[in-house]
Amino acid sequence: MTTTHHARAAELVSQLTLDEKLLLLSGVNMWETAAVGAIPSTFLANGPVGVGKQASAGDHVGGGEMLPATCFPSPSVLASTWDVELVEEVGVALGRESRSKGVGVLLGPGLNIKRHPGGGRVFEYFSEDPYLSGKIAAAAVRGVQSQGVGSSIKHFAGNNQETFRMRLDSIIDERTLREIYLTGFEIAVTESEPWTVMTSYNLVNGEYPGESHRLLAQILREEWGFTGLVMSDWFAVSDRSTGISAGLDLEMPGNGGLWTGRVKKALEDGTLPLTAVDAAATRVAALALRAASESAGAAVTADLDAHHALARRAAAAGTVLLRNDGILPLRAKGTIALIGAGAKTPRYQGVGSASVNAITVETVLDALPTRLGDSAEFTYVRGYDAQSGAVSAEDSKAAQAAAEAADVAVIILAIPAGKEAEGVDREHLAFPPAMNELVRAVTAANPRTVVVLVNGSPLELPWAEEPAAILEAYLGGQAAGPAIVDVLFGDAEPGGRTAESFPVVAADLPSAANFPATTPTQVQYRENLYVGYRFHDTFGIAPRFPFGHGLSYTTFEYGALDLSGEGVDRTITVSVTNTGDRAGSEVVQLYVHATGSSVHRPEQELKAFAKVHLAPGETRSVSLTLGHRSFAIYDVGSSEWAAEAGEYEIRVGSSSRDIRATTTIRFDIGETVTPVARPVAAVATSAEFARLLGRSVPIAKELLPFSLNSPVADLPSTWLGRRLHGVLLGVITKQLPAGGDEDTQAMIHAVVGGMPLRALSANSGGRLSLDTMDRIVSVLNVASPHARRARRAAKH
Repeated sequence: MTTTHHARAAELVSQLTLDEKLLLLSGVNMWETAAVGAIPSTFLANGPVGVGKQASAGDHVGGGEMLPATCFPSPSVLASTWDVELVEEVGVALGRESRSKGVGVLLGPGLNIKRHPGGGRVFEYFSEDPYLSGKIAAAAVRGVQSQGVGSSIKHFAGNNQETFRMRLDSIIDERTLREIYLTGFEIAVTESEPWTVMTSYNLVNGEYPGESHRLLAQILREEWGFTGLVMSDWFAVSDRSTGISAGLDLEMPGNGGLWTGRVKKALEDGTLPLTAVDAAATRVAALALRAASESAGAAVTADLDAHHALARRAAAAGTVLLRNDGILPLRAKGTIALIGAGAKTPRYQGVGSASVNAITVETVLDALPTRLGDSAEFTYVRGYDAQSGAVSAEDSKAAQAAAEAADVAVIILAIPAGKEAEGVDREHLAFPPAMNELVRAVTAANPRTVVVLVNGSPLELPWAEEPAAILEAYLGGQAAGPAIVDVLFGDAEPGGRTAESFPVVAADLPSAANFPATTPTQVQYRENLYVGYRFHDTFGIAPRFPFGHGLSYTTFEYGALDLSGEGVDRTITVSVTNTGDRAGSEVVQLYVHATGSSVHRPEQELKAFAKVHLAPGETRSVSLTLGHRSFAIYDVGSSEWAAEAGEYEIRVGSSSRDIRATTTIRFDIGETVTPVARPVAAVATSAEFARLLGRSVPIAKELLPFSLNSPVADLPSTWLGRRLHGVLLGVITKQLPAGGDEDTQAMIHAVVGGMPLRALSANSGGRLSLDTMDRIVSVLNVASPHARRARRAAKH
């Protein structure tokens, strides 16, 4: 927050009563902060691909009615552009639409690491790499906030799956936490100064992030210099007093003062200092004053036509050409068989709180006739059912016949929405089997087949060598249809490069050994640093498509590397030439390889990149800068970032596996790193993991006895819990929003099952206090098998 707003906020808060201060620390409803005295209310709205403002008080997870807004491409697409200027431009548009709707803070972007591609929410996140994630996130934040609207980077931290997300403890060793899971947040905080940070549902090493003094006060505020507001995710507060003391300023949503009594008791007994309440209230007030100040003056309007055109451009820029035998770009002549229900019933966004009520949606089937005109003919067959992915015998026969009769076949292969959604992780990384068989049948009927993938994150592609070309379009937003057509016919280049590795099979990944979890209450990150390309490149397990990969409709040649600077502050310059006859863009990627180290290190790590646009025959010099962090690891022994003396190879190329030029740097003076024995394999053993943790591996908590943090889905584990579970579901179901499609409704019910009992109190409108819920939990535990065993043991 600015100094002016903070000073005024402190002055206003000093004049409030304790009850008024506590009012500020919780929302007044689902989406607004409380207005207290001269402190105004602020409206919060879901992001990050569009302004998800509810038409009324609404629900959190997207089942209620939302105001129309531009649906921009998913974060998976934006990261695949590797284009910070373009992402910032999208951020500006999001900020402008937010202002036009009276939104003070847009909730996003999300930048959790894609630890495993089966995470149900990875379509909302940018990358498997923290450097790329942080840079893209910072660009998005700068864009939004340039329009006087705050951003909320989320979910801080270690939120890498949906299964058991509201009670799962992520066990992560300190070095891995710092280098992989916090670095992206650090870059976004230091380079874009977001107004707010949102904490995650899960625990990290035994603490809820919203109650962690270490994460919030020491790392976020003291180390990174964050001066903004920290808010909870919705219904994520486990202990409000501890949270305030740690630095959690705002609890969302409003709950009628659920925690007020317990907070006052903590103040009375001295476990919570009043200064912590004042600091939190001041930050909430400062946010409200800033948002009100920024929105004062003339009303802002958004050019929705321009935003639609921007969404189309961004979708094309993030489309990745995975494979091409020369068939692409297509020519508008002859006959084309367009196959796949996704061409008519588009999958253009994810399911969950990131969903947007799109202003308009253009499909491939809408755009293709306009592009072809009278130059070519096309036929359309659905191929599969859009909702289920089922392929009937009639569907398959029609698809094969259409492909065989055409010069070219194009399959729009869109995974059903219900397979990827907030609240649930994917059971596997596969298309429904019938859809895979459809691809094989069509490519057999016509080898000149192009497959366009429409999905939130990587999938296993056992038929990858069979089509003539494969385009990864991801979830491209409301203009995804024409963007796909633009790329297919070369009106736009496939500008994307993968921001995540595509495994051959999910079982190859070391994170698969502990994903989604081996117990319902804990997940151990035993793969430590080896996520994505760090694993593939270090252990020699080839991916289907590597990190940073993407073909073009032209070709590029790299010159030799020129090195300047001293010590760790270096500039690497390389010339890049477009050697083809079409304009195109190249993503120049720089990886650092340490030839020796006192600790285990990945084979190489991304430390700089630049996207360069080149005309045919054009040569441009690209400069990439490196600094201390480019060579450093987090030394747990000293709790510092340390760059060892030694030799480092600088590798520059067009993917992690397509290195075009190298040079070597040697430092004779560096910092000392505490030696740590490296794990033998990509998945640490129990002993190795304990050594990385610096303590014994914690024992996972049992499901019983019940507590306020037990999720609703746990209740059926006892006979009395089963009875209560049925009653609760009946009550909750009546309160759930009736809107939304089947996928949204299924997601909402999954979210409800994972909701902790304390959240039922928070969502009861004051009808179910925490004390009452405590008594219910006590009764449940008295009747539980756990309690009966304890009583029998006591008798003996």
